[in-house]
Amino acid sequence: MTTPPVTSDDVEGDPTPTPARRSRLRGPVRWLQRIVVALVGATLGVLLFARVEAPIGPFDATVAFTPATDGGAELEIPPLGALAVDAYDGPLRLDVQLRRVDQLRAQELATDPGQLDGVVDRVSADLQAAVVQLAWTTAAAGIGGAALFSLVALRRKREPLIAVGLSTVLLVGTAGLGAATWRPEALSQPTYTGLLVNANSLIGSAQDIVARYDAYRASLEDLVTNVSTLYSAVSTLPDPSGTGDSVALLHVADIHLNPAGADLVEQIVSQFDIDGVLDTGDIVDWGSAAENQTFDWIGDLGVPYVYIRGNHDSLNTALAVAAQPNAVVLDDSATTVAGIEVVGAPDPRFTPDKDAMPETQTLEETGEELRDFAETLDDPPAIAMVHDPKQAPPLDGVVDVVLAGHTHTREVSVLEDGTRLMVEGSTGGAGLRGLQGEDPTPLSATVLYLDPTTGALTAWDEITLGGLGQSEVTIQRQYVEPLPTGDDETPTDETPTDGTPTEAPAGPTG
Repeated sequence: MTTPPVTSDDVEGDPTPTPARRSRLRGPVRWLQRIVVALVGATLGVLLFARVEAPIGPFDATVAFTPATDGGAELEIPPLGALAVDAYDGPLRLDVQLRRVDQLRAQELATDPGQLDGVVDRVSADLQAAVVQLAWTTAAAGIGGAALFSLVALRRKREPLIAVGLSTVLLVGTAGLGAATWRPEALSQPTYTGLLVNANSLIGSAQDIVARYDAYRASLEDLVTNVSTLYSAVSTLPDPSGTGDSVALLHVADIHLNPAGADLVEQIVSQFDIDGVLDTGDIVDWGSAAENQTFDWIGDLGVPYVYIRGNHDSLNTALAVAAQPNAVVLDDSATTVAGIEVVGAPDPRFTPDKDAMPETQTLEETGEELRDFAETLDDPPAIAMVHDPKQAPPLDGVVDVVLAGHTHTREVSVLEDGTRLMVEGSTGGAGLRGLQGEDPTPLSATVLYLDPTTGALTAWDEITLGGLGQSEVTIQRQYVEPLPTGDDETPTDETPTDGTPTEAPAGPTG
């Protein structure tokens, strides 16, 4: 009996590989190499090409799959932040980024109640269609990336076919894992990042705002309908002109679609015997077709309504205002109200959709153009209307008074060359956003009294309606120059002689 020869494979601990061992290892190593190459190639393909642009409801969105360790889905809302949902497991995460609001689709939703009722179904259908398209795009990107990378890395003709098979198995396995671990209940438990961390409290705040607005509107109705109390108070003050024939113009701004603001304008026009209304813009919030159908109250005023566009008002908003029988829209143009010549220029911006109306001029440039126009008139205008106070400086010394809005804060100042800049607060209380703080933004408007012969401003009444839970209306008269008094007349609290404010006795009412 012969003994078989002893080889190095039979010697325990011998590290020297033999041809037989190398032959056994070559197959697993090559397949491991193929799997790694296919995985890397598929990942690169997904990173580079697994994304689609799609409409989702009124939004334009980017939908993509990105490599991740725990799957799930994430909705990004720049610049507010994102919310993540642990909806499934797997190596790919679904990312949805809302990039912008499409104005046309948003207007369609706002103007067609039928579409608005079905908006949830529409968003769901759009998202489903986008994900299906993304799935096919991702499959093509992953398989193509794996095939191309294997050809470059392994340099053998049959390797791309093998990579196609391996990447297909990987993608099918990923889809299967996601389907098997799908957790629809997770959709109701998102995780917020960025500013959206406060989303739950914001939702609560929004609901609270709606409730507060109902209460606020109810209290304002009493106040607005009692403007006669204001008029009774102001009628006791000395006449600004001394002759009783002053021209009374009402300055309003930033109504922001608040019906209470429109009510206030109507009551002041009626009770104060107003000769005309000067509106320095932001009559709406979005400039949409739905908002532009709400201007019938302007036509019912019975006095001229002069308007310039604010940064929240679209060109269509201006056209809708101009369609009212008593309205004049100024755009580097002039009009005359009760003998007072007024010029005006719009804000060049359109905040809700910067793409719809590109800003071609700076605010100062629009003020300069209005100044150049005013200087072409035979006589200097009495009043210039702009929306943003930053448009006013070029008009200094050209007109006596510049009216503006935009800031939601009333402020009166005299510029370097003597022009008086009168910035109105918000006649609409800044709209619904005015209820976001501790105290709602008050509703404000100003009655201007002008000399009918010279057009010079002689006095003005600042009217303010108080905030939520306060039945308060105040009126404050201010005189441009001290009032003359006779030897037998002693000035009283209601007759200031130094041009200081006078507050009429119109405290809490309603």
